[in-house]
Amino acid sequence: MRRLILSALLAAAAVMPTSALAWGREGHAVIAQIARGYLTPKAAAAVDAMLASDPDTLTPPDLGARASWADAWRKDHRETTEWHFVDTELDQPDLAAACFGFPASATPASAGPEKDCVVGRIDAFARELADPKTDAAERLLALKFLLHFVGDLHQPLHAADNQDRGGNCVPLALGGPRTVNLHSYWDTVAVEAIDPDADRLARTLAAEITPAQRKVWEQGDARTWALESFAIAKASVYTVGSKPGCATDAAPVALPEGYGDTAKRVVAEQLKKAGVRLALELNRALG
Repeated sequence: MRRLILSALLAAAAVMPTSALAWGREGHAVIAQIARGYLTPKAAAAVDAMLASDPDTLTPPDLGARASWADAWRKDHRETTEWHFVDTELDQPDLAAACFGFPASATPASAGPEKDCVVGRIDAFARELADPKTDAAERLLALKFLLHFVGDLHQPLHAADNQDRGGNCVPLALGGPRTVNLHSYWDTVAVEAIDPDADRLARTLAAEITPAQRKVWEQGDARTWALESFAIAKASVYTVGSKPGCATDAAPVALPEGYGDTAKRVVAEQLKKAGVRLALELNRALG
Protein backbone atom coordinates (compact mmCIF):
# COMPACT_ATOMS: atom_id res chain seq x y z
CA MET A 1 0.00 0.00 0.00
CA ARG A 2 2.80 2.44 0.85
CA ARG A 3 4.37 1.83 -2.55
CA LEU A 4 1.05 2.59 -4.22
CA ILE A 5 0.71 5.83 -2.27
CA LEU A 6 4.27 6.89 -3.09
CA SER A 7 3.72 6.06 -6.76
CA ALA A 8 0.62 8.25 -6.77
CA LEU A 9 2.52 11.11 -5.16
CA LEU A 10 5.31 10.89 -7.69
CA ALA A 11 2.85 10.77 -10.55
CA ALA A 12 1.19 13.91 -9.23
CA ALA A 13 4.56 15.56 -8.76
CA ALA A 14 5.49 14.80 -12.34
CA VAL A 15 2.96 17.32 -13.57
CA MET A 16 3.78 20.05 -11.04
CA PRO A 17 5.18 23.37 -12.26
CA THR A 18 8.97 23.30 -12.23
CA SER A 19 9.13 26.43 -10.10
CA ALA A 20 7.13 25.51 -7.02
CA LEU A 21 6.33 27.65 -4.03
CA ALA A 22 7.70 26.94 -0.58
CA TRP A 23 5.97 24.01 1.09
CA GLY A 24 2.93 24.24 -1.17
CA ARG A 25 -0.50 24.86 0.30
CA GLU A 26 -0.39 21.75 2.49
CA GLY A 27 2.86 22.63 4.22
CA HIS A 28 1.82 26.19 4.94
CA ALA A 29 -1.56 25.02 6.26
CA VAL A 30 0.19 22.54 8.56
CA ILE A 31 2.46 25.26 9.94
CA ALA A 32 -0.45 27.61 10.59
CA GLN A 33 -2.47 24.90 12.33
CA ILE A 34 0.45 23.95 14.54
CA ALA A 35 0.95 27.61 15.42
CA ARG A 36 -2.70 28.02 16.40
CA GLY A 37 -2.22 25.50 19.19
CA TYR A 38 0.46 27.70 20.78
CA LEU A 39 -1.29 31.07 20.51
CA THR A 40 -2.32 32.88 23.65
CA PRO A 41 -6.08 33.46 23.93
CA LYS A 42 -5.52 37.16 23.23
CA ALA A 43 -3.40 36.53 20.14
CA ALA A 44 -5.79 33.88 18.82
CA ALA A 45 -8.75 36.24 19.20
CA ALA A 46 -6.87 39.03 17.44
CA VAL A 47 -5.85 36.79 14.54
CA ASP A 48 -9.38 35.46 14.12
CA ALA A 49 -10.90 38.95 14.22
CA MET A 50 -8.44 40.33 11.67
CA LEU A 51 -8.93 37.45 9.25
CA ALA A 52 -12.71 37.62 9.66
CA SER A 53 -12.61 41.27 8.59
CA ASP A 54 -10.64 40.52 5.42
CA PRO A 55 -12.66 40.80 2.18
CA ASP A 56 -9.82 39.42 0.06
CA THR A 57 -10.81 36.44 -2.13
CA LEU A 58 -7.36 35.28 -3.25
CA THR A 59 -7.59 32.39 -0.79
CA PRO A 60 -10.31 31.03 1.49
CA PRO A 61 -10.55 33.06 4.72
CA ASP A 62 -9.47 30.41 7.24
CA LEU A 63 -6.06 30.53 8.93
CA GLY A 64 -4.60 27.54 7.07
CA ALA A 65 -5.55 28.91 3.66
CA ARG A 66 -4.48 32.46 4.46
CA ALA A 67 -1.01 31.09 5.20
CA SER A 68 -0.63 30.67 1.42
CA TRP A 69 -2.03 34.10 0.59
CA ALA A 70 1.39 35.65 -0.08
CA ASP A 71 2.05 33.10 -2.84
CA ALA A 72 -1.24 33.95 -4.53
CA TRP A 73 -0.53 37.67 -4.10
CA ARG A 74 2.87 37.59 -5.76
CA LYS A 75 1.46 36.21 -9.01
CA ASP A 76 0.27 39.74 -9.81
CA HIS A 77 2.78 41.54 -7.58
CA ARG A 78 6.15 40.36 -8.80
CA GLU A 79 7.82 43.09 -6.78
CA THR A 80 7.31 40.85 -3.74
CA THR A 81 9.11 37.84 -5.25
CA GLU A 82 12.45 38.32 -3.47
CA TRP A 83 10.67 38.57 -0.13
CA HIS A 84 10.09 34.80 -0.04
CA PHE A 85 13.77 33.80 -0.05
CA VAL A 86 17.20 34.39 1.39
CA ASP A 87 19.44 32.93 -1.30
CA THR A 88 22.60 32.35 0.72
CA GLU A 89 25.21 30.90 -1.63
CA LEU A 90 26.31 27.40 -0.71
CA ASP A 91 30.01 27.96 -1.47
CA GLN A 92 30.27 31.52 -0.13
CA PRO A 93 27.66 31.97 2.59
CA ASP A 94 27.01 35.65 3.29
CA LEU A 95 23.65 36.35 4.89
CA ALA A 96 23.98 40.12 4.53
CA ALA A 97 24.67 39.83 0.81
CA ALA A 98 21.76 37.41 0.39
CA CYS A 99 19.57 40.01 2.13
CA PHE A 100 20.70 42.88 -0.11
CA GLY A 101 22.55 44.46 2.81
CA PHE A 102 19.49 44.46 5.09
CA PRO A 103 17.91 47.63 3.64
CA ALA A 104 15.66 49.83 5.74
CA SER A 105 12.01 48.98 5.34
CA ALA A 106 9.63 51.34 3.64
CA THR A 107 6.67 52.81 5.48
CA PRO A 108 4.34 51.02 5.14
CA ALA A 109 6.31 47.78 4.95
CA SER A 110 4.10 46.46 2.16
CA ALA A 111 5.65 49.16 -0.07
CA GLY A 112 9.04 47.53 0.00
CA PRO A 113 11.82 47.71 -0.71
CA GLU A 114 11.57 45.27 -3.61
CA LYS A 115 15.12 44.09 -2.98
CA ASP A 116 14.77 42.58 0.46
CA CYS A 117 14.84 39.00 1.72
CA VAL A 118 12.49 36.95 3.85
CA VAL A 119 14.50 37.75 6.99
CA GLY A 120 14.02 41.49 6.58
CA ARG A 121 10.38 41.08 5.69
CA ILE A 122 9.63 38.98 8.78
CA ASP A 123 11.19 41.65 10.98
CA ALA A 124 9.39 44.52 9.22
CA PHE A 125 5.95 42.95 9.21
CA ALA A 126 6.30 41.73 12.80
CA ARG A 127 7.00 45.32 13.88
CA GLU A 128 3.95 46.59 12.01
CA LEU A 129 1.72 43.89 13.43
CA ALA A 130 2.86 44.71 16.96
CA ASP A 131 2.15 48.43 16.58
CA PRO A 132 -1.52 49.23 17.28
CA LYS A 133 -1.00 52.57 15.50
CA THR A 134 -0.45 50.76 12.19
CA ASP A 135 -3.26 51.40 9.71
CA ALA A 136 -5.80 48.56 9.96
CA ALA A 137 -5.48 47.53 6.30
CA GLU A 138 -1.69 47.53 6.51
CA ARG A 139 -1.77 45.59 9.77
CA LEU A 140 -3.89 42.92 8.08
CA LEU A 141 -1.36 42.70 5.24
CA ALA A 142 1.41 42.36 7.83
CA LEU A 143 -0.42 39.43 9.42
CA LYS A 144 -0.94 37.64 6.11
CA PHE A 145 2.66 38.13 5.00
CA LEU A 146 3.95 36.98 8.39
CA LEU A 147 1.75 33.86 8.32
CA HIS A 148 3.53 32.88 5.13
CA PHE A 149 7.09 34.13 5.48
CA VAL A 150 7.89 32.34 8.74
CA GLY A 151 7.01 29.12 6.94
CA ASP A 152 9.07 30.03 3.88
CA LEU A 153 12.14 30.61 6.02
CA HIS A 154 12.00 27.01 7.23
CA GLN A 155 12.03 25.44 3.76
CA PRO A 156 15.79 24.79 3.45
CA LEU A 157 15.85 25.66 -0.24
CA HIS A 158 14.45 29.11 0.54
CA ALA A 159 17.59 29.75 2.60
CA ALA A 160 20.30 28.31 0.35
CA ASP A 161 21.34 28.46 -3.27
CA ASN A 162 23.88 26.58 -5.38
CA GLN A 163 23.58 28.95 -8.34
CA ASP A 164 20.56 26.79 -9.20
CA ARG A 165 17.64 29.00 -8.17
CA GLY A 166 17.27 27.17 -4.88
CA GLY A 167 17.17 23.76 -6.52
CA ASN A 168 14.69 24.75 -9.23
CA CYS A 169 17.34 23.97 -11.86
CA VAL A 170 18.04 20.47 -10.52
CA PRO A 171 15.82 17.86 -12.23
CA LEU A 172 15.31 14.62 -10.32
CA ALA A 173 14.77 11.19 -11.82
CA LEU A 174 11.66 9.99 -9.99
CA GLY A 175 9.75 8.37 -12.82
CA GLY A 176 6.69 9.59 -14.68
CA PRO A 177 6.36 11.62 -17.88
CA ARG A 178 8.21 14.62 -16.46
CA THR A 179 10.95 15.16 -13.92
CA VAL A 180 10.44 16.97 -10.64
CA ASN A 181 13.03 19.49 -9.60
CA LEU A 182 14.79 19.46 -6.24
CA HIS A 183 12.90 22.49 -4.98
CA SER A 184 9.51 20.98 -5.78
CA TYR A 185 10.55 17.74 -4.13
CA TRP A 186 11.16 19.50 -0.82
CA ASP A 187 8.16 21.81 -1.21
CA THR A 188 5.55 19.17 -1.81
CA VAL A 189 6.63 15.60 -2.55
CA ALA A 190 8.40 15.07 0.77
CA VAL A 191 5.53 16.68 2.69
CA GLU A 192 2.87 14.53 1.05
CA ALA A 193 5.04 11.45 1.50
CA ILE A 194 4.65 11.92 5.25
CA ASP A 195 0.88 12.42 5.02
CA PRO A 196 -1.11 14.04 2.19
CA ASP A 197 -3.86 15.14 4.61
CA ALA A 198 -2.91 18.56 6.02
CA ASP A 199 -5.26 18.46 9.01
CA ARG A 200 -4.11 15.01 10.07
CA LEU A 201 -0.45 15.85 9.53
CA ALA A 202 -0.76 19.00 11.63
CA ARG A 203 -2.31 17.02 14.49
CA THR A 204 0.34 14.32 14.25
CA LEU A 205 3.27 16.72 14.24
CA ALA A 206 1.82 18.94 16.97
CA ALA A 207 1.44 15.90 19.24
CA GLU A 208 5.13 15.10 18.79
CA ILE A 209 6.43 18.48 19.97
CA THR A 210 7.82 18.31 23.50
CA PRO A 211 8.08 21.25 25.93
CA ALA A 212 11.87 20.95 25.75
CA GLN A 213 11.84 21.21 21.96
CA ARG A 214 9.54 24.20 22.06
CA LYS A 215 11.84 25.97 24.51
CA VAL A 216 14.85 25.42 22.24
CA TRP A 217 13.03 26.35 19.04
CA GLU A 218 11.76 29.62 20.51
CA GLN A 219 15.32 30.88 20.86
CA GLY A 220 16.87 33.24 18.33
CA ASP A 221 15.31 35.35 15.61
CA ALA A 222 14.78 35.33 11.86
CA ARG A 223 18.50 35.70 11.17
CA THR A 224 19.49 32.72 13.28
CA TRP A 225 16.63 30.68 11.84
CA ALA A 226 17.85 31.52 8.33
CA LEU A 227 21.35 30.31 9.17
CA GLU A 228 19.85 27.16 10.66
CA SER A 229 17.88 26.46 7.47
CA PHE A 230 20.99 27.11 5.39
CA ALA A 231 22.96 24.57 7.43
CA ILE A 232 20.18 22.02 6.94
CA ALA A 233 20.19 22.60 3.19
CA LYS A 234 23.91 22.02 3.07
CA ALA A 235 23.85 18.93 5.28
CA SER A 236 20.67 17.20 4.10
CA VAL A 237 19.37 18.68 0.84
CA TYR A 238 22.35 19.19 -1.43
CA THR A 239 23.69 15.73 -0.62
CA VAL A 240 21.78 14.77 -3.76
CA GLY A 241 25.04 15.36 -5.62
CA SER A 242 23.90 18.01 -8.09
CA LYS A 243 26.33 20.41 -9.73
CA PRO A 244 26.15 24.19 -9.32
CA GLY A 245 24.39 26.21 -11.97
CA CYS A 246 21.33 26.18 -14.18
CA ALA A 247 22.33 24.18 -17.25
CA THR A 248 19.36 23.76 -19.58
CA ASP A 249 20.55 20.30 -20.58
CA ALA A 250 21.19 19.02 -17.04
CA ALA A 251 20.55 15.30 -16.75
CA PRO A 252 18.02 14.23 -14.09
CA VAL A 253 19.68 13.28 -10.81
CA ALA A 254 18.80 10.04 -9.05
CA LEU A 255 18.19 10.32 -5.33
CA PRO A 256 20.84 8.59 -3.19
CA GLU A 257 19.75 5.64 -1.09
CA GLY A 258 17.96 6.79 2.04
CA TYR A 259 17.49 10.35 0.77
CA GLY A 260 13.71 10.14 0.86
CA ASP A 261 13.66 9.01 4.49
CA THR A 262 16.03 11.82 5.45
CA ALA A 263 13.86 14.33 3.61
CA LYS A 264 10.74 13.23 5.46
CA ARG A 265 12.49 13.46 8.83
CA VAL A 266 13.90 16.91 8.09
CA VAL A 267 10.65 18.22 6.64
CA ALA A 268 8.66 17.03 9.65
CA GLU A 269 10.99 18.83 12.04
CA GLN A 270 11.06 22.01 9.95
CA LEU A 271 7.27 22.15 9.84
CA LYS A 272 7.15 21.76 13.61
CA LYS A 273 9.78 24.45 14.18
CA ALA A 274 7.98 26.82 11.83
CA GLY A 275 4.70 26.32 13.66
CA VAL A 276 6.26 27.02 17.06
CA ARG A 277 8.11 30.07 15.76
CA LEU A 278 5.11 31.48 13.91
CA ALA A 279 3.17 31.31 17.17
CA LEU A 280 6.08 33.02 18.92
CA GLU A 281 5.98 35.93 16.46
CA LEU A 282 2.20 36.26 16.66
CA ASN A 283 2.18 36.11 20.46
CA ARG A 284 4.87 38.78 20.65
CA ALA A 285 2.89 41.04 18.36
CA LEU A 286 -0.66 40.36 19.51
CA GLY A 287 -0.59 38.41 22.75
